[in-house]
Amino acid sequence: MLDKIIRFALQNRLLMLAFAVGLLIAGTYTARQLPVDVLPDLDRPRVTVFLEAAGMAPEEVEALVTLPVETALNGATGVAAVRSNSAIGLGMVFVEFDYGTDIFTARQIVAEKLQTVSGQLPTGITPVLGPISSVMGQIMLVGLSGGKQTNAADLRTLANYTVRQRLLSIPGVAQVIPIGGDNLQYQVLLDMPRLNATGLTVTQVEEALRRSNLNTTGNFFDRNGSEVLIRNLGRLRSVADIENIIVGYRQGSPISVKQVATVAFGARFKRGDGSVNGKPAVILSIEKQPGTATVGLTQAVEKALVELKPSLPKDVQVNTRLFKQADFIESSITNVEEALRDGAILVVIVLFAFLLNVRTTFISLVAIPLSLLVTALVFRVAGISINTMTLGGLAIAIGELVDDAIVDVENVFRRLRENQHLPNPKPALQVIYAASSEVRNSIVYATIIVVLVFLPLFALEGMEGRIFAPLGIAYIT
Repeated sequence: MLDKIIRFALQNRLLMLAFAVGLLIAGTYTARQLPVDVLPDLDRPRVTVFLEAAGMAPEEVEALVTLPVETALNGATGVAAVRSNSAIGLGMVFVEFDYGTDIFTARQIVAEKLQTVSGQLPTGITPVLGPISSVMGQIMLVGLSGGKQTNAADLRTLANYTVRQRLLSIPGVAQVIPIGGDNLQYQVLLDMPRLNATGLTVTQVEEALRRSNLNTTGNFFDRNGSEVLIRNLGRLRSVADIENIIVGYRQGSPISVKQVATVAFGARFKRGDGSVNGKPAVILSIEKQPGTATVGLTQAVEKALVELKPSLPKDVQVNTRLFKQADFIESSITNVEEALRDGAILVVIVLFAFLLNVRTTFISLVAIPLSLLVTALVFRVAGISINTMTLGGLAIAIGELVDDAIVDVENVFRRLRENQHLPNPKPALQVIYAASSEVRNSIVYATIIVVLVFLPLFALEGMEGRIFAPLGIAYIT
């Protein structure tokens, strides 16, 4: 079979040249489109369930909220592991599925299981599925800091309703989490002596506030043949609206909120804060979706922030250098690329020093870019990114690749030189065919033996298999 391939290549040299050029073009284009990351895709399909339990202690959250949800999800189809975290007023359950499970199928399974447990949870607690995110999801931290004209509340408002909304519209962004600043809210600060004097309770005040902040409808009425919607606009819009809410009656006289409480528009109580260079700021944590190229997404985020800058107050500074996973990726990739470059240079020097012939050296080196570009095509089909492991496999393969090429080219070169000294020289193509066929079987068998060393990598399971399998694929292809 190998002899037939060699004979066909020699008989169709222009076709082989065209094929090589096609591989060069297709491989180059594909290599430029491949995603770049630090490590191979380690994401196991994971669904996060948020359980807000306001006012509960961690022990109560664990016993009454997270434990029933964990128990219901443990037996779900395809679930590999279930973990939970209980904090003050918040429970989180992390459900991990087997590799290969479709993330949308996983979310559907979790949603169906949560329906079966909703009746066991305390009143007012509704499980919420978190966004689809990556295990290495935090790709960037962006800092917003203001000057004298923009205070902490203004910064948080800008982060929540301007910057965050713009970044969430970028394809590949899973979540943008603001940290720090002042969250503004309407606050009703009860005066307990005055409230007790009226005979009203805290529950009555709370219920009155809830019922007074609603828009309701009252069906339709006909006006000249057109239906007109009847609406009762009750949404609160100012501090005065809240102060005038009627809480109850005492001896026939209405009692409003301002008689039993002080109403203010101020900052929410903080549990943590953010800063940049020791000064108060709002930090935006940006998380990516699984399978999204980190470097490309980072560039898209930076571009969006540049476009957004003119619409922000002049004293607001946007700092994109706090943390960027792309910097670590580019640094790691650059280090491996430099190693590949240095190795290729050493190969050229050694080849020329031993062969002492420019043509044979060039022919041996042609095998390197062609093989690397074919590997890029395989990566595209297999859904593998360019990362430190795949580049490491390619770096290892260069030695074997050049060695095979040298053995073949050197034998052909030697046989052609011997043929020139014969009384009746044979045709050059016949000599090339015989010389290549002479060593081809040995080269193939030796390469197969080396490839067998990498096969155990494909038997690794879990996280180890996800890390090392791409290295084996890069070397073999």
